Amino acid sequence: MQIKYSGLLIGHLLCFFAAPINTNGQSVDQIKKQYGLEHAVFLKNSLHYNISIKEGKPYVESSEIQQIQYLTPDASKYMSSYGFYHSDFQQLISYDAYTRTVSDKKLKVLDFKTKSSTEDFVFYDDSKETTFDFPAVEEGAIGNLEVSWVNKNPYLLTPFYFERNIPVLKSELKISFPKDMTIKYHLLGADSSKVITKIEKSHGENIYTFTYNNCPSLRRYNDAPGSSWYATHVVFYICNYKDENGNTINYLSNLNDLYKLSYGYIKSINTLVSPELKHIVDSLNHGAKNLEEKAKNIYAWVQQHIKYVAFEQGMEGFIPRDASLVCSRRFGDCKDMSSILTTMMQYAGIPSYFTWIGTRDLAYNFSDLPLPLVSNHMICTIKLNGKYIFLDGTDPNCPFGFPSWAIQDKEAMISVNETEYKILRVPIVEKLENIETDSTWLELTTTGLKGTVVKYLTGYFSDNARASLTYISQSNLRQDMKESFRRGSNKFQLDSIHINTPLNPDSTIFRANFTLPDYAKKLGDEWYLNLNLFKFYVDEEIDYPKRKMPIEYNFKYIKRYITLLKIPPGFQVESIPEGKSFHNNVWGFDLTYEQKGNWLILTQEFDNDHLQITSDQFEAWNKVLENLYPLYKETVSLTKSNIK
Repeated sequence: MQIKYSGLLIGHLLCFFAAPINTNGQSVDQIKKQYGLEHAVFLKNSLHYNISIKEGKPYVESSEIQQIQYLTPDASKYMSSYGFYHSDFQQLISYDAYTRTVSDKKLKVLDFKTKSSTEDFVFYDDSKETTFDFPAVEEGAIGNLEVSWVNKNPYLLTPFYFERNIPVLKSELKISFPKDMTIKYHLLGADSSKVITKIEKSHGENIYTFTYNNCPSLRRYNDAPGSSWYATHVVFYICNYKDENGNTINYLSNLNDLYKLSYGYIKSINTLVSPELKHIVDSLNHGAKNLEEKAKNIYAWVQQHIKYVAFEQGMEGFIPRDASLVCSRRFGDCKDMSSILTTMMQYAGIPSYFTWIGTRDLAYNFSDLPLPLVSNHMICTIKLNGKYIFLDGTDPNCPFGFPSWAIQDKEAMISVNETEYKILRVPIVEKLENIETDSTWLELTTTGLKGTVVKYLTGYFSDNARASLTYISQSNLRQDMKESFRRGSNKFQLDSIHINTPLNPDSTIFRANFTLPDYAKKLGDEWYLNLNLFKFYVDEEIDYPKRKMPIEYNFKYIKRYITLLKIPPGFQVESIPEGKSFHNNVWGFDLTYEQKGNWLILTQEFDNDHLQITSDQFEAWNKVLENLYPLYKETVSLTKSNIK
């Protein structure tokens, strides 16, 4: 269980154990000299797990001690409010918080507030957050927090992250466990080589200590993947142990142990199929020609009729509900979606399986880590014509045959039966399946331009568009569409909009009419305008080598923008810009001009063939922009024709 910080803090936060002089032996002036731009630093960030055997099973207690030094007079504006989490799995034992002032006074926190803590995407869970304010926050003061928990489910030990959003002078994880227990660990992250590992044996127990001194602050970017992809952290778990009789008990020693644990959550559900569910499947598939058609019908019905609502309360976060209950309620979480899809498919004669999977927020694979933390999601896998198809019922717009974008390239644990499972990697949907084609027809008027737009979206572009339409109110639709269709300048005016969402979710079509005053300039007998109505990727150079963390993309894609200018009668194109094509091993573009009859056409095409790019690819990314930006300055001119 990690400390959570609230307020503007959610990064700059702090905590813990204090003394009038900091434990690292550095004065405030020395720290300020080293970290002059920071409002505060962690002097200490320490978490200790104490693992023992009680009643023949692992028993885990953990205690966290943190200590923060405030470095500026206005630090209280950024980091006086704090909090920590607890739940049924992480039961709170004790906590204490106080400020040690510059004059060496200890001012205890007396007012703690506890409330349910729910993520935006979770309807209900049992997680609680206790919050408080440190008193007398001032330059040189030290904020302290000590928290202890009992970890009720040792299968779910939390990875320890060394970095915070402010520097940490000493970040440390300590694990104490019996000598007859085996603990495995993995050091992960960009700076894992800087962690000092110490292994000791003392009084019948082993002690693993991991220390990272002088951790730099961890800067976050909105386009970065989840922190497990780059932040320095330790994943550790109980492999096996000996009980009171000296028997070696496998705990999470391999994938078989993990599957045995996971299968226990599903083995007792869906023993019967309700009459209602049978009737729905029979009605859906009346007249269906083959199993694929049946599978499509069932998947579409679940997408349209079962609303996704997340629940996380104790073991409800792991055990799916019975398919019949999900059907009667018409809502459920990811596990419930998996339950009803698997049951309906099986009843229809389609091989289908419960499947555990991690979304791309997580950097982990089952083949590397046989742990529950590898999966934070559940789907249904079916087998048709010898091919496995991954169905995510939580995405109401995902086309049949597509995995949801968030599980691409992730390992899936597929439950075949009580003893058999498969580990398969979800395929990546290639860029040719995800195309956005935006076509603009322009005509010159006395006041500027008028035009028509057609957007044709396929694959995940269509999926995203339909999802957005689901949550846009009618009162906001026009304004949102105006922002989506805006081009040329801020004077863009959306005149009308038409949305075509075919029953087949593979594609979505938007049509719009607009006017764009004062964009084209007429001087005498000549028109001047820049056909680059879009100037994509401006100011998107990557700040390397300063930036180290990867950049994530939801999916591979092709974006194609076609601008067609109707040449007015009596005019001709004075000159046509050359255009350019540039590609490297990261990405690229094609920008071309051509004239066809009385139309001057600019085509801009950008491609992305990656789900993630890393720091060694940043220079290549910027190289594409160096070649692209100058092209945005090109203008075209139309002159009076000499033909009479």
